[in-house]
Amino acid sequence: MQDTIKDILKRNNLSVTGSREKILSLFLGHEGALAHGDIEKRAGEKFDRVTVYRTLQTFVEKGIIHAIPTADNSIRYALCKDHCTEGHHHDHHVHFVCADCGNTYCLDDVVTPEVKLPKGYVSSHIEVVVDGVCKTCSH
Repeated sequence: MQDTIKDILKRNNLSVTGSREKILSLFLGHEGALAHGDIEKRAGEKFDRVTVYRTLQTFVEKGIIHAIPTADNSIRYALCKDHCTEGHHHDHHVHFVCADCGNTYCLDDVVTPEVKLPKGYVSSHIEVVVDGVCKTCSH
């Protein structure tokens, strides 16, 4: 996995640093989305809160991860899987938030529906978040 991490960073013209490697490894090893606090806890090292924030912002800008707004006005982050590039996110999928465990999942196979807007309106991004109970909690 270490080679994959370095490849992703180099492909996005980012220097390979310990914090970037660790944070990216957390995303590669986690199925759902992660909050800033989750990353701080799971990093296991004392990364400065600002370092984590800046790393997340850089990863979003480069198209490595995408931000998912939640109902409580916080943000979770998930790995981009649709070959996003800098400034061009292609995360046209539905996000699912489990009411029981609180995890947020990218449902990559469920495409965000097209929304027909009235004349004169132009959308730049459509976000669909579904609340419910995930497959793990429903069993």
